[in-house]
Amino acid sequence: MQAQHNIHATDAQKVHISRLLLQANLAYGESNSPVSLVQRVKARYECRGYLGEILAQEPGNTTALGLLGRVELDEGHLEKAHTLFTDSLSQDPAQPQQFTNLGYWAIRSERPALAEQYFIQALEMDRQSAAAFCGVAHAKRLQGQFDVAYLHYRKLLEMGLEWPSVYSGMLTCAEQLDVQKADSKLARDAILLLRHKGLPHQEIGRFVGAIIRQQYDLENPNAQVALDAASEDELLILALEKTLMPDPAVEELVTLLRRAIIAEVAQTVELRDELQPLALALAIYADRTGYALTAEDDEERLVSAINESICAQLAMGEEQDGMIGSLIISAMYGAMFHQRFAVQLGRWNLVDWPVALQSVMAASYYNRASEEAIKQNFDEKAEELCLEKTDVPQAWPSWSKLAYRTESSLKTMMATELGMNTDQLPDTLRIMVCGAQSGQRAMELAHYLKDVEVIAVDESLANIAKATRLAGEMGIDNIVFWPWSIAQRFVADDHKVHWIEIGRLPSAKMTDVSLAALVSSATGNGAVVHMHTAVDEQTDGDKQIRHLVAQHNLKPTRTALRQLRKMVLTNRQDPMWQSLVSEIDFYGLGGCRDRWFCEQDSRQLKELMALVSNEVEWKLVKARDTDGHSLATKPVQQQIQAEALGSEVQSLMGQGLSVYFQRRR
Repeated sequence: MQAQHNIHATDAQKVHISRLLLQANLAYGESNSPVSLVQRVKARYECRGYLGEILAQEPGNTTALGLLGRVELDEGHLEKAHTLFTDSLSQDPAQPQQFTNLGYWAIRSERPALAEQYFIQALEMDRQSAAAFCGVAHAKRLQGQFDVAYLHYRKLLEMGLEWPSVYSGMLTCAEQLDVQKADSKLARDAILLLRHKGLPHQEIGRFVGAIIRQQYDLENPNAQVALDAASEDELLILALEKTLMPDPAVEELVTLLRRAIIAEVAQTVELRDELQPLALALAIYADRTGYALTAEDDEERLVSAINESICAQLAMGEEQDGMIGSLIISAMYGAMFHQRFAVQLGRWNLVDWPVALQSVMAASYYNRASEEAIKQNFDEKAEELCLEKTDVPQAWPSWSKLAYRTESSLKTMMATELGMNTDQLPDTLRIMVCGAQSGQRAMELAHYLKDVEVIAVDESLANIAKATRLAGEMGIDNIVFWPWSIAQRFVADDHKVHWIEIGRLPSAKMTDVSLAALVSSATGNGAVVHMHTAVDEQTDGDKQIRHLVAQHNLKPTRTALRQLRKMVLTNRQDPMWQSLVSEIDFYGLGGCRDRWFCEQDSRQLKELMALVSNEVEWKLVKARDTDGHSLATKPVQQQIQAEALGSEVQSLMGQGLSVYFQRRR
């Protein structure tokens, strides 16, 4: 009777363990679902509780050991995770799931080649493992095998596995592909990526531009482009709506299509319905470039006449329907906010316009009006008052979506990735991003790190206004955008920050700004400074244009910027200009203005490097190369010290490293 009772007890125990495993898996699934970080941490805690109960009853339960290892991996405890995965495999070596887990452990440990081996072992045991197949894609991407990784991501999407990490990985690989011929599959991929609302489409401009260049045979001087065919090209229209394509041949195509539309309008005195989607896309694209696209004199004259007609129509109280075509044509050549009729447009709200027109009206009029209102809050606005409307600087870079990241906490990252003790840190940490430009990186920090408040600083009032507007639209309320003057007053009032990130360096005209002094004053014991050791915008073409600017005392007007761009594009086969023409900044007037009239002051970086080279005050806690791989810190520290002592031979300037320093006291 006693033996029979034990058997029943064991069966009951197995049922109970099975139930606990089910609950643990559900909790773990919730801990990795798109809910708030607080909910995810709570679910992870619950998962730990269930697993602890299982392992108390059955210490060798392979599934529980593996799942606990994934919890430890998610929390950044790499050694604990590895031990649990290997303990599980020692109990049962035929577990594809544990080899998959080890693969992701190896990725987190920055060992992608080892990760690939583990994923392949998992696939040998289970050919249907999507997690392992996706892991191979990630490992290939991290090893720089972008074409192979891209094909893996495509296969996963074809299988219906539309995970955010798959889309994100495919998008990263796409921009690295060398597209040499027209390929219908690549075109379909591009359309799929551009249709996806949650992706940072600004990051695939080269990829999409290369496909369009091949499809339209733009390298052939005799290629013919049919306006009607272009107006039905979904890829072209999506690309114009979502990206900026850094390709001179594509820019010529865009300019040609715009000219063809206005030429037809000049003949027929109307904008055909069939051409409206293309015309609207061209208007959005022109706005994204800051109206960098050049126009012939006859185009300018016709657009001027159309703008005069709109003024007259508005003065006569004409309804919207009679002006739609004229407004679209006007928006293809200039911002409606800059036109004489801008004030009259204010009688309508954005939602009062036809849905198809709203994105153009927002970009060309309403967003600019909102940003202008934001600028009025800052003293720096006075500098713009003497400028022509079309010469007022435009925000740069132009972006639309934040890059995909998993929500985390800065304290966790400081502990796991930098090996810092975070016990004494407050619940909410303060980050300062110096040189935030139009704010994408700063907003990603604010959005994905749930224990921070962010102060983003920039010298461009246009950048501050655009970023403030976008943060409001996205509901990101733990970030502010300030000019340097306010940031300096904030620090002078003895406020401290826990993390400083250096983006674009201040220009030489910011004579009252010292990054080294700001960092020294704003940081206390344990604060981190993250910077890069390279200064961009230093091509031969940039240097030549800056020489011309100084020689002829040029001002950053729209006319001057367009003329400089035209000179470069006309002579783009000259080796002097080839590097410049491949830079995405060149394809927006805001980017050109920054490069040529607001050059980054490399002395600011040298002074900051000299500050952190003091080992008594600062400790180098992490260094990454241009591929994102971690480097041994001691040799890098020695280079920094040698440079501070005047040794140019070992200079880090220009090497493109990403370095993190912690203040010791």
